[in-house]
Amino acid sequence: MKKITALILALALALSVSACTIERVDEGGSNGNAAGSGGNAQTSGNREVTVYSWGEYIDESLIEEFEAQTGITVNYRTVPSNEELYSQLQQGAISPDVVVPSDYMISQLIEEGWLQPLDYSKIPNFDKIADRFKNLSYDPENQYTVPYTWGTLGLIYNTTMVDEPITSWSAMFDDTAAGNVILIDNSRDAFGLALRYLGYSVNTTDENEIREAAALVADAWSRGVYQGKTMDGIFQIMEGGNAAIGTYYAGDFLSMYENNPDLAFALPREGTNLYVDAMCIPKGAENKENAEKFINFMCSTQAGLKNCEEIWYSSPLLSVREELDPETANDPYAYPTDDVYAKTESFACLSPEIRELYNSEWIRLLK
Repeated sequence: MKKITALILALALALSVSACTIERVDEGGSNGNAAGSGGNAQTSGNREVTVYSWGEYIDESLIEEFEAQTGITVNYRTVPSNEELYSQLQQGAISPDVVVPSDYMISQLIEEGWLQPLDYSKIPNFDKIADRFKNLSYDPENQYTVPYTWGTLGLIYNTTMVDEPITSWSAMFDDTAAGNVILIDNSRDAFGLALRYLGYSVNTTDENEIREAAALVADAWSRGVYQGKTMDGIFQIMEGGNAAIGTYYAGDFLSMYENNPDLAFALPREGTNLYVDAMCIPKGAENKENAEKFINFMCSTQAGLKNCEEIWYSSPLLSVREELDPETANDPYAYPTDDVYAKTESFACLSPEIRELYNSEWIRLLK
């Protein structure tokens, strides 16, 4: 496995050797037309494609390769969370051709009419996707999505700052490392891990269970258990030894571990979330054909393998798994065993009423 020093996309540095643009989009992000307000726009001579994804989530040399092969300029930008992506789309602050949301947000975007069907005849590499990642609950007829990566949420901890190996979500709520714990900065994951700790489904619609989970997080917040909350900022914090415990994704842990071998990862015994992020094209996309070319390129074996070796996330491409070195292909964090799968649960799209409960409890927590 190639050893790469993780880049911090949150610094919003532009590549000086490429025509692509990489930048962090803040709440007052770039102006544009609402992604969901138009029809199925097609390419009209434009030689560009605008992609909105997450930080630390692509081998940037692949952008250069795609540009060289196609002559299409990639405008690659990042957002910190699914909720922020949704907010930016709602506000009409961004005009993406490709977005890479997670399963539960994909369901919501489909439900609300933000995505357009893909022309799979122009994405022949979709055939390389493993069957287990097709026709999933968020897109049961495979009309709107092409899986990009998948993985699990777990605990990352610094072995020099805690006395014993961590095996439970309880470390996010008790005094194991009070004042040195990083809370993940989105309500679905933060309350989801609390729900698993309490023995509830992450997709519960029982308002009392959700409030109980929110209260557990709020109590830890008020007691000073958390040093703070962040998404991609956890890279710098954990790699720099500036916190004892955080929660993030298995692929990101593997990147952090390269820069700080004192770090360890645990899939808590109560079980965890198994997620899939997928590439989609919003309605009103100005460069749909270019977007489908980009998606197809990212699903090629060569690009998929290179991407996997750079960002460490698990690939849904069968051809990539076959090409990985055995150590990586059998890594228990990247490709969990069946007994671990049995204790995972994927997020489903919740009703508007339950989503509003999540939002209100999250806002109340942060007051």
